[in-house]
Amino acid sequence: MSGKEPLLGTLKACVLSLHGAGSEPITDDSPHVTPLCDILEMILRKGLKSGVLGLKRRDYWDWIEEMPQHDTCGRLSHLSVMIEKTGACPKLLTAQGRGRYFLRLALNRKYVAATVQHLLHTRRLLEWYDPLISVLGNEEYLEPFLSMLLVVSQSHFALDLQNSSFLDESWLLPVCALYQTVPCRELGMVLRYHEGRVFVVELLPGSQAEVDEIVLCGDILDEINGVSLRYAYNGQAGTVLNRLKGEPLYFGLIRWQWKDGQLYRPLIPYIKGVQEKVPSFQLQLQPKNQESGQDRPQQDGRLMYTLQYLGKAAVGKFGGKEVLDVGITKVRELNCSPKEVLFDVKETEVRIQDKKSHKVMFRYPYPDISSVGRRVDNKKVFALCTADKDCTTTTTSFSCLAFETASNEECEEIIRRIAAGFKHTEWFV
Repeated sequence: MSGKEPLLGTLKACVLSLHGAGSEPITDDSPHVTPLCDILEMILRKGLKSGVLGLKRRDYWDWIEEMPQHDTCGRLSHLSVMIEKTGACPKLLTAQGRGRYFLRLALNRKYVAATVQHLLHTRRLLEWYDPLISVLGNEEYLEPFLSMLLVVSQSHFALDLQNSSFLDESWLLPVCALYQTVPCRELGMVLRYHEGRVFVVELLPGSQAEVDEIVLCGDILDEINGVSLRYAYNGQAGTVLNRLKGEPLYFGLIRWQWKDGQLYRPLIPYIKGVQEKVPSFQLQLQPKNQESGQDRPQQDGRLMYTLQYLGKAAVGKFGGKEVLDVGITKVRELNCSPKEVLFDVKETEVRIQDKKSHKVMFRYPYPDISSVGRRVDNKKVFALCTADKDCTTTTTSFSCLAFETASNEECEEIIRRIAAGFKHTEWFV
């Protein structure tokens, strides 16, 4: 008679904690997901025999991968699709990583219990487990294990399968982010390749990447427009970017900073290696423009400014910078009550919305902004000169929108970012 199996007791506690939390869908933000996956992996590994002559150390992914080859009942089509999806993931190299990816996929698809049930019908693979010390090879332990898996399968999991680049090394997953930007001549990210990962070690001043304020030094480029950079060779990111020249870009980022604000633990040896290669490299806590510590609203990770909108006035058929002074004066003469707005400098446009209602008041693509500048006598006031096209005629007139900032420095920063937008959308236009 076998004694109690402590791993089953731990699994039961994990399942109870998961159901006690009560929130669905269950995502990677749940503190119970990693312990559950960890204990499932321990059970699937316990008592797993080595290969022929003991030369190959098996992992649970090895028998999962072989199951379609031993299928005699023709009921493994769904499992075969999951195995194929796992094997095709370019971010994984090891049996450990693929097994972990498969477990997360099976949780999402409510298929963990079904996978073990299929194993029970595949006697040749089930013999890989030692009946004396394993759970899967021991009938007494197998029944309660399957019962708990059926309970788990009733839960709705929505785990992020894209976040898989560290599964070869750890169950602890990093924080991921998406950086979208327009095509431009130079993004301004200085990269360093280390052990198959692409690190951002510097952001060039005034570059698109610095202006967008999403990428930080120390972050990893995980993919570009869906092309994985895991296990990248030197220069691969540049090769991918050259192939995508002129197209909008979507970067999958892995943050160096974890949820607790500290360095993501599996990154520690990588960061040390990068610092040895680039002694000047330092982890960046936040974008340079936010380092003053002043809290500002954000939209999709971009910094927004709280400004006073002073008004809008027509300035005629010319929209050069020489009309900005005249335009600001005309706005002042209108004596409009200032309105508090959120000023968003996006990748391809400037958007202004009412701070209270969040209703968009104006949006101007950079090609529609003819000039931007500020007053000499009041450096907190600046203006945009925008083109007003008449659809019924070929004529174009221009208007001036005036704004007041909280400081001279903020005004200068906004003008600089808009000017960078002119430059970086040249290909997009």
